Amino acid sequence: MTGTPAYGDIRTTAAAWLATLLAAASLLPLVDEGDWLLQAALLLAVQSGSGVLLRLTRLSGGLVSLCQLLLGLVLITAVTASEYAVAGFLPSPSVFERFGQLISAGADDIGRYSTPAPATDGIRLMVIGGVLLIGLLVDLLSGALRNAAAAGLPLLALYSVAAGVGQGAAGWSYFGLAAAGYLLLLLSEGRQRVTQWGLFFGGLGGGRWMTARDHAQAAGPRLRSGRRIGALALGIALLAPVLLPTLDEGVLDLNGEAGADNTSGIAVNPVVALQDQLNQPQNIELLSHRTDYATPSQLYLRLVALDQFNGTEWASSEWHEDRPPEVPWPVPGLSPEVATERVVTDIEASPAYAQRSLPVPYPAISVRAEGDWSFDRGSQTLVSDDSSLTTSGLSYRVEHLVVTPTREQLAQAPTPRDDFLEYYTRVPDTLPGEVATTAEEVTAGATNNYERAVALQEWFTSSGGFRYDTTVESGSGSEAIVNFLNQKEGFCVHFAFTMASMARTLGIPSQVAVGFTPGRPTAGGHYKVGAHNAHAWPELYFEGVGWVRFEPTPGQGNAPSYTLPEPEEPDDRPVPEPEPTERPEPTEPSPSPSPTVPDRCDPAVDGNCGDEPVTPEQDRDEAGFPIWPVVGGGGGLLLALALAGPLLWRAKQRARRLRPEAGPLGAWRELTASAWDYGITPVASETPRQTAERIIQVAKLPYESATGVRQLAAAVEAELYAPPEARAPAPSGYTPHITAARTGLATDIPLLTRLRALLLPRSLPTGDAGALRGQR
Repeated sequence: MTGTPAYGDIRTTAAAWLATLLAAASLLPLVDEGDWLLQAALLLAVQSGSGVLLRLTRLSGGLVSLCQLLLGLVLITAVTASEYAVAGFLPSPSVFERFGQLISAGADDIGRYSTPAPATDGIRLMVIGGVLLIGLLVDLLSGALRNAAAAGLPLLALYSVAAGVGQGAAGWSYFGLAAAGYLLLLLSEGRQRVTQWGLFFGGLGGGRWMTARDHAQAAGPRLRSGRRIGALALGIALLAPVLLPTLDEGVLDLNGEAGADNTSGIAVNPVVALQDQLNQPQNIELLSHRTDYATPSQLYLRLVALDQFNGTEWASSEWHEDRPPEVPWPVPGLSPEVATERVVTDIEASPAYAQRSLPVPYPAISVRAEGDWSFDRGSQTLVSDDSSLTTSGLSYRVEHLVVTPTREQLAQAPTPRDDFLEYYTRVPDTLPGEVATTAEEVTAGATNNYERAVALQEWFTSSGGFRYDTTVESGSGSEAIVNFLNQKEGFCVHFAFTMASMARTLGIPSQVAVGFTPGRPTAGGHYKVGAHNAHAWPELYFEGVGWVRFEPTPGQGNAPSYTLPEPEEPDDRPVPEPEPTERPEPTEPSPSPSPTVPDRCDPAVDGNCGDEPVTPEQDRDEAGFPIWPVVGGGGGLLLALALAGPLLWRAKQRARRLRPEAGPLGAWRELTASAWDYGITPVASETPRQTAERIIQVAKLPYESATGVRQLAAAVEAELYAPPEARAPAPSGYTPHITAARTGLATDIPLLTRLRALLLPRSLPTGDAGALRGQR
């Protein structure tokens, strides 16, 4: 830090803070809620600000980073494990045990949910802690080690995590933000290096402290050229992927017939080619949709329902009707007592996407689309029997319901009609008995079909040890199901077909749905759905609710909250249920259901989730970050330290220099430091007498102050150059000389200059080393 002005360190630290946050923004598509970024920004500001203050004390870079690391640990403890900490913020052994639990739960959540994943406590700890750690590395490299170029490595690592996990969700816009932050950090550090090339006292300098603009002008076109080169490099990096030739989406046949006639465009084969679609190197965009639902990341698009299983394959019965029923379409099995919300979703298909069935959210009650479409009653959507009528370039509007049953309604669902039950629980005679035996073992202890369904889903996603792998050989027959149960690895087809088959052996009506996961959000509020979003999932029927989506595929979907295990209650107080609402008519909106995201509280970590049930609003508030305590407490403490730290340090420094035993040299150091604080830089080539005259002239000191400065300069020259026997006796102290000089320096100058000299003195980083350059 020697010779580096304090404001330069602040500027570089601020650039490092901003660069880290811009790189961290690439994680936004991975987590369902974005308030964690604000939390990380506040904590990182406190951590980075502490580094600035600690470097003013001239501590070594390693010690400063260690202190920052400890402070970051205290901050993350106060946010995520305050109830386990001493005084609410000091780490204890229980805190580290809690961290281990949260990290383990967060890793399970990452494996269980597809992006964007819900912001559970474990995921919050991992992303916020990761941002703090990356920010510390960037601050160390760019601040203490003065190597902003190397600071790009942790920034690149942060963006690479988002790009790798998100599989394209962190697109070019996020890359642009991360690259712009890194470029800003380079420019800031380069600008600070220019200010260290030398001080100019003629021309631009004029015997005063040179501003950053003065240095930029003195450095000529170097800085401006650097900015232009950086901007050009960033522009090329962003435009190159767009301008360079790429594979034409029109020549890709997702049905696995490369080179075949592609006039019909891309279509999703429900079974045969689903694996090929998931393994495509490019995530070809097929659809985009926009909805007025509050949680669009939960809307699956169902393409077809497969209700027949013959032991070789799952297939659709193609229950087609020439004309759709009157609006609103009836929803099979839905009772007025179950809470629903009416939602409108607008969907636009890519010209390259040619499907003869419209992907829609389930249950749809109306679809408005151009063309003479038929109605698929089994899949609750529109279909075409004409090969020329497809989704290619089609825009259509879907009105549908978001059904939100309670766990009690699912658990208490009555038995459906005998004919319905017999049809949807059929399994072939060739189905190995191992399937039914395994289903019974997994659901042992369950008392109703709902508990059995939840147990199956939990087994596939968590406790069963299954792994998602799209390279496993595909198949939908009985032998493929048995192989999957033994090998415990596969992709969505294996999970969906196997859970539906096991549910049927337990007497639960089941089928398999094929369609798309919600896709990735864009800045404009739309969701983009690509070939990689092709998906299969099981649907189980509960009388009074209808077909209920389950998600057994780990890491590739979002399970509705009512299909997750119920948190344990610590007492017997009743859990309030939503008010029963009737299924709405087209003109009457129904009450909003609870958001379909998992509770922040994880019973596997906490043992129980509190005495009171948590509403969605309370859930967001309680799971959120305590912003105001940090802003008011941590921010206020940081501001107080920032204001008082330099002031107190200079006062201590001044008292040490003006002690009688420090002699004239100590007083001279204080004089030149005070002059530097007010903008008069020291000149290494000047004698003490020349320096004194320059200070007197630049500051326009009055007679009494000027006399004291000249007397002090004469005493310094005698101390430095006269033999000991020729030196005049030292006075009792030089405090009056310094006091008079400081009074003169502070006279007739702008208020901001006086505040700068008091709160952020320029001489502070150099200590005594720079005050006597060339004087000895």
